[in-house]
Amino acid sequence: MRSTSDRLDSTQPKFSGFPANAEATAIPKVFFTDLLPKLADDVVALGLTLYAFKALQSKRGSPRYITLHELLADSAVAAFLAGAGVEMAKVLNELQRAVDLGILLPLTVERQGERHELYFLNAPADRRGMEAVRSGSVDLGRIVQAPRAQSAERSTIFSLYEALIGSISPLIADELTEAERLYPAEWLDAAFREAAAQNARSWRYVSRILERWTIEGPNYATTERDPAGDGRYFDGKYGRILKRRLDA
Repeated sequence: MRSTSDRLDSTQPKFSGFPANAEATAIPKVFFTDLLPKLADDVVALGLTLYAFKALQSKRGSPRYITLHELLADSAVAAFLAGAGVEMAKVLNELQRAVDLGILLPLTVERQGERHELYFLNAPADRRGMEAVRSGSVDLGRIVQAPRAQSAERSTIFSLYEALIGSISPLIADELTEAERLYPAEWLDAAFREAAAQNARSWRYVSRILERWTIEGPNYATTERDPAGDGRYFDGKYGRILKRRLDA
């Protein structure tokens, strides 16, 4: 993220002002009162949300939706992401913030063997359009169901993953379940927080933190390891990796 001094670079040309009869994008007032404060800590998610409003309002007919591909193809979005220092590959994770807040409603469809992420505005007309797609009244492809909700006892790690990284595939769900069996809850929470602080939004990064802590002990707090309990860390799918690292 660029500093304030970078954003206020005096060498950049000053905005000359809005032209007369400029095309406008309508944004509901409730966005400013109920949602803008919740996006204040994430300028990228805020910017993408505003671009989504603009793109959706340019659509005609029903159902009205945008795709991730359409958003990335917008030159203004590309310039915004470049200025914010965000890679294109991370846009899906940033859009998830708007989904989590209920601004956008996601729907995944499959057409000719390819998956497409559709985003609808959470407004009455757009919700009706989304339901028309779900019911088959409008054929946009086969509906791809979201992963089944996890049980309450597994909710912590899944919530952490969705908040930091994004949607959960069946393969990742299996790995998260195994990790929750292997590691204490406080380790999981601290590892995700460390990954977030490093802006490393990937399960691979989080899992490496956990593996390192198993070998060296967690560095987020002073913790005494219980030798009698170490065996449980070598019984699961990570056991071979951890043993090899300890023996190296």
